[in-house]
Amino acid sequence: MLEFSHNPWMVAASFAVALFAGFSGLSLLRGASALATNRRKLLVVIAAVVLGGGIWSMHFVAMLGLQLPVIFFYDGLNTLISALVAILMVGLALLLLHFGRRTRARIALAGAVLGCGIAAMHYIGMLGMQLCGPVFGLPGIAVSLLTALGLSNLAIWAAYGSRSKAHILLGTLCFAVAVVTMHFVAMAGTEFYRSEAAGTAGPVLSNALLAMLVTLSSFVISGVALLSGVSFFTPPEPQATSFASDTNPTVPAPFARHDADPEPAPDVAEAVAPAISLPVPFERDGKTHFAESTTIAAIRAEGHYTVIYTGKHKHLCPWSISEACARLEPYRFLRVHRSYLINPLHVSHFQRTKDTGVCFFKEVETLAQAPVSRSRLADVKTALGV
Repeated sequence: MLEFSHNPWMVAASFAVALFAGFSGLSLLRGASALATNRRKLLVVIAAVVLGGGIWSMHFVAMLGLQLPVIFFYDGLNTLISALVAILMVGLALLLLHFGRRTRARIALAGAVLGCGIAAMHYIGMLGMQLCGPVFGLPGIAVSLLTALGLSNLAIWAAYGSRSKAHILLGTLCFAVAVVTMHFVAMAGTEFYRSEAAGTAGPVLSNALLAMLVTLSSFVISGVALLSGVSFFTPPEPQATSFASDTNPTVPAPFARHDADPEPAPDVAEAVAPAISLPVPFERDGKTHFAESTTIAAIRAEGHYTVIYTGKHKHLCPWSISEACARLEPYRFLRVHRSYLINPLHVSHFQRTKDTGVCFFKEVETLAQAPVSRSRLADVKTALGV
């Protein structure tokens, strides 16, 4: 068997590639679940190519740093198949996450699919080596597969447990750690022998040619990461102010008349009385549309944006949950949870669960319920008159 070692600079470079790929793919999909189906499919395809291509690029950047006492090259067909398998497996994991209800079981399954994809890409790519054959032991395969499954699940849970910026960044780090750790754990369980026979099913890829391909893919991934970072870290431009009264800008329009003609404090019924409607922007088919606030049942945080729920539909709104709360509280909307804002007019019934509660929406097909946190429980009960 042949002795081998790794170039530490190439190890560091492989981790950087995995990090860029993870950030690009995960940040691209922030808010994707609220988009129209066709746009969501397109984003999933792009993210799958970036993440799968990142796994492939990381592997072969590390392999370029593999130091063996013999010259070796790669079968082009095996190398291509390894890239396609990685992209397809990542795509399947993303489909599980962005189409259908995102339950704990689906998140765990997506993590398992991602882990299997990382492991499959690695071993298919290794089988493409020529003039120097790898030998895999069952214990080494088992340990590397378990490593991939465990760390991939950790990455998916970190990124999708909550779609905030912090969780996406944590998921990025976990993704890079998963890919790199699995690779070197698998390499630790691999031995190499000199092989004189070279039977390739496709064109021969030397290390020099492979270096050019990997450099190109790494450049594309880095470029996508830079473009993703612009929208990820730059706050959105402030929206135009609502149609509030100009006579007293510090007082929202629905309440302005009470300053000129004081009245007794409203009772519980008046607390949820209809108010002047505010147009709320949302994105669909590449255009900005507006929904009247009176038609919106609830608003849920989705990363730096929000999702608005109107009967049979849900839409991505460019406002953050904090901005939506500031704009819509004067219009009788109520913050019930750090991630939820509701319109009490659409609540069909309320259920208290110990120190928290749940608001239900019978007429809203896209959102069955919204949680009520302990700190907001008293306000909700007052607004609903319970």
